[in-house]
Amino acid sequence: MQTSLPQTPSGRTRGLSLAVAILFAALVIAFAVSARPADALTAAQTQSRISAINGSVDSLKAQIADDNRQIDALIGELSGLRARASELEAELAAKQAALDKVEADLARERKHLAEVRARLARALGILEDSLVAIYMSGSPSVEEMVLASSDFGELVSNAGYADAIQNRNESVITRVEDLRDQIKEMVERMKVQEKKLQAARDEIAAETAEAQAARDAVEARKAEFEASSAARQARIDALEAKAGRLEDSLPDVTMDPASSSAPVATPPVSGSVAVVNSDGTASAPADAPQAVKDVIAAGNAIIDLPYLWGGGHGSFESSGYDCSGALSYALHGGGLISSPLDSTGFTTWGEPGEGNWITVYGNSGHAFMYVAGIRLDTSDTGGTGPSWHSDLRSDTASFVARHPSGL
Repeated sequence: MQTSLPQTPSGRTRGLSLAVAILFAALVIAFAVSARPADALTAAQTQSRISAINGSVDSLKAQIADDNRQIDALIGELSGLRARASELEAELAAKQAALDKVEADLARERKHLAEVRARLARALGILEDSLVAIYMSGSPSVEEMVLASSDFGELVSNAGYADAIQNRNESVITRVEDLRDQIKEMVERMKVQEKKLQAARDEIAAETAEAQAARDAVEARKAEFEASSAARQARIDALEAKAGRLEDSLPDVTMDPASSSAPVATPPVSGSVAVVNSDGTASAPADAPQAVKDVIAAGNAIIDLPYLWGGGHGSFESSGYDCSGALSYALHGGGLISSPLDSTGFTTWGEPGEGNWITVYGNSGHAFMYVAGIRLDTSDTGGTGPSWHSDLRSDTASFVARHPSGL
């Protein structure tokens, strides 16, 4: 038989306190065990989502880069088609001008022929009126001249007069007929020439239409790639914004200021004219508007890159630039252009004429520009990439000058 020992009040209190302490410790441990995995899992999920977003962004950027390569190739093809179309349009205009001249000459000669025929008709009418009796039969009537003469002297006189009239009129008619025949031959020759010119014009017109159709097809393909790139870029922007929000939810990480790779701006120079430095960069003038300074800074960023046909057209970012691609990049840096242009596109960009700070010169084959008195240029079709120059070009007469509004 068991006997229970009586518990004192102090013993019961100590036992209750110990039980409460054990229960609290168990709750703390349980909370810690359950809270840590939840916290760790949330951070891991966030990082995983950010990594997935970055992977999608990288994939989209790769697709955009491929689109840009396609666009660059199309830009090169398009430039050739535009140049060919311009040549054909010039040939067509020349043939049309020659045809217009021949048609005008032909109309004039036809009018002349009509006048000669009228003169011939009038000459025949006069001849009929003056020799009604003696010329209509084909030869002078001796009997009528004898009967009409009062004496022998008058007979001789009438006969000589009739012969003279006949000879004169026959001479006039012969000359008019010869002139008519010459004009008819000339008209026939001009008709042949007209047909040849019409055939040449039609052939060039057909070739021009074909070149324009090819150009339009390339333009359409280029527009499709640009639309695709724009849609992908919008998706990238949305994904990067989402990644930014996720990163904001993570603890801040202190960054080492020394790791920053932001470019150092070239210090400005006094006055209103930029200066080309010994390292090839350019220093913007202190008096220039900020947009002009930004254009020069953007130009400095690409001066060491090589010439690349079509570079800078599919996207402002490129491993190399051609003439118009370099201008597009620099002007975009100044906020003056939203999408790349080729050299032909610059002939209608902005406002006509030279600007106070920036002037772009363009034609179907090349483009360059002056910024605060210095020139950003490349070679025409290869070789030297973007570079600054302090000297002026002397062949601006063959280019169209344009400038941004207000500059």
